Amino acid sequence: MRRWQWVLLVLAGTALVSCGGGAEPDGELVVTMFDNRFGQDEYTVPVGATVTFVNDGRNPHNAVDAAGAWSTEETFGTLAMAGGDATSLTFDEPGTYPFVCTFHSTGGEGMVATLVVGDGVAAAVTQDEPPEQRESDASGVTREVPTSYPTIQNAVDAAQPGDLILVQPGVYREQVNVTTDRIVIRGADRNETIIDAEMQRDHGINIVADGVAVENLTARNALVNGVFWNGVAGLRGSYLTAHDNGDYGIYAFDSSDGLIEHSYASGSPDGGYYVGQCDPCRIVLTDNVAEYNAFGFSGTNASGDMYLINSIWRHNGAGIVPNTLDSELLAPFHDVTIIGNLIHDNDNRDVPWKNATWPAFGNGIFMAGGNSSLVTENTILNHAGNGVVIGPNLDKRFWISHGNTVVNNTVLGSGRADLALAGPAGDDNCFGDNRFESSLPVGLEVFQGCDGGLRLPWRFALAATTEPLGRIAENGTETRPDNPMGSVPRPGPQPQMPGGADAEVRPAVDVFASFPIDLDISRPDIPPEVTLDTTKGITVFGLLLQTGGWSIYFGLWAYLMPFMLFGALLAIVLWDLIRRDDISKGAMILWVAVALLVPFVGVIAYFIGGRSEIPAWRRATIVAGGLGAYLALLAIGLVVGGIV
Repeated sequence: MRRWQWVLLVLAGTALVSCGGGAEPDGELVVTMFDNRFGQDEYTVPVGATVTFVNDGRNPHNAVDAAGAWSTEETFGTLAMAGGDATSLTFDEPGTYPFVCTFHSTGGEGMVATLVVGDGVAAAVTQDEPPEQRESDASGVTREVPTSYPTIQNAVDAAQPGDLILVQPGVYREQVNVTTDRIVIRGADRNETIIDAEMQRDHGINIVADGVAVENLTARNALVNGVFWNGVAGLRGSYLTAHDNGDYGIYAFDSSDGLIEHSYASGSPDGGYYVGQCDPCRIVLTDNVAEYNAFGFSGTNASGDMYLINSIWRHNGAGIVPNTLDSELLAPFHDVTIIGNLIHDNDNRDVPWKNATWPAFGNGIFMAGGNSSLVTENTILNHAGNGVVIGPNLDKRFWISHGNTVVNNTVLGSGRADLALAGPAGDDNCFGDNRFESSLPVGLEVFQGCDGGLRLPWRFALAATTEPLGRIAENGTETRPDNPMGSVPRPGPQPQMPGGADAEVRPAVDVFASFPIDLDISRPDIPPEVTLDTTKGITVFGLLLQTGGWSIYFGLWAYLMPFMLFGALLAIVLWDLIRRDDISKGAMILWVAVALLVPFVGVIAYFIGGRSEIPAWRRATIVAGGLGAYLALLAIGLVVGGIV
């Protein structure tokens, strides 16, 4: 299993530790593939050793010798290994073998490593020190496509730092790999300059160079990502359109110092926009639109000076989903600021889905397993699940959210709750001064307020946790939509970059420092075209009764049934007390109070110390049998539902 595995009631007390690549006994080695790196930069094995390659990420990966001597395709059968796949190769010849993931490397940069077999001399692994001051000026050279260069790749290969690659209108059926720092790739017409990967190539633009800006063009139909910055310092995407790409639309991984602005993303089965594995990120997303994706924004382990501001997130499966996962470094996420956004109707079933994204369906903002982040001055409307929910996330370790703040938002029209704190939850999460109508738990702003007043410990609801658990079991069934790529509406014409072909040439250097972040942002008004929907879902005690049988099953057994079990045990205690003549009024009142006020523990305490006339073996059977039956039924559901 991979991300969004909220198996919380059974595994809440268990933290499973992830492991990276390393030597194993008996001359064996495990090379772990994460998103998007190998577990180590260099591996050493004796001659004759077996090396097992394991994809522990969510994206497709492979391992291919840079000289073409071997690849994981030899034993696995296909070039791409999906998450959870593994294959082994045996190395009988000594040597030094640099190898790459062909999906996530270009020109020897990106997802690369070295395998040393026997007495092979290890290839030097060096990382250039960044210069004290990088050049940010344009070179004055413009390389025009197709006038001077027939393809965008030809122009990029010829470019020097500071050059402008100006691409005239047309459909360019290629993948553009960028290894030269500080170039600018610009379309002459955002809607007519199109990089089309034809669902045959991994990326529209794959960038492993620092300071590269991409402007005013469209990237579509990539197997993986539309526009992809991987392991860079300095990035900017301005006036981009990314649609119908197989993973993410606009993606910055293991990168920092960036700006993504005035862009549009749709049709991705994961995030329209994605930022992953950076701390501090120093990245701003502003004035963007995301619609018809599984997630509008997904940010895994993206922390520190990470801003999502003044953008529109609508008609996705879920809106904004910062999250913590073990498949990437730098967990957990923290210090994300979400401010001034319009977020509405993110419960769209008619988008392409992945197994990992379906459990988060129907939430406006879902902060999963992160800390110290701020949600403020947003307008969040019409979600089948929750408007804003802070909750845990389970990958290989169990991540609980701490210290997050939700203040001064308008949150209305939610099926389950406008504001929700899902459990188990950590300390110092607070909610205050929001305009809302419903919360789980009830009284969330009173008992989890941000004003330093009353703060009840362990005050959270399981409803927002248990129902997504059932969605994991729904993967692969008819309940989970299975919409093909390209099935969402095509985007209409998008605004052009001011100045177009004649705009100033600005490589992406010192981007974050030069962007004026003003957090004095007004909350968006409810636009006239958005009608407040009060019929998003049928909810019973916080259980959303609108999806498949597994969602309802886990909601019932993991949320309602504990209360029913407690009610049954309490009834037995009260019945036993009422019929007893050997107990004083004071003792009876005391035991009734204990049984009522201390759920489960109180009734068990009575059965142990209340001198009940019920035989001890029956008391033990009532307590242990009830709890055991509940846990057994839940465990059966986990197995039958495909969770474990």
